[in-house]
Amino acid sequence: MTPERAHAYRRVLQTLKELGPAKLQAGEQELIRDAVDSLLFTRDLGEDPAARHALRDVETLCGTLVESGRWEEVTASRLVDDVTRCGPDVAVAELKAA
Repeated sequence: MTPERAHAYRRVLQTLKELGPAKLQAGEQELIRDAVDSLLFTRDLGEDPAARHALRDVETLCGTLVESGRWEEVTASRLVDDVTRCGPDVAVAELKAA
């Protein structure tokens, strides 16, 4: 784990603390927590299908939150970025390429 990944993890937890109870259902909060835990401790997304799946789940959730009007695009994008940054550098490189 790198300091950058740890900082991203703390940002996600802060987002959940600030917005979670009012803007996310318990299952949605759990999905995000599970994803960042999985990403934080993986070394290679190519070898960790569970971590890749968890990241896609967060991306899908954030898309749904925006489409439903529950979240603003900027908030959802920031969360996806922070969740992605919890993973190895490959995840961040893929985020920048998209």
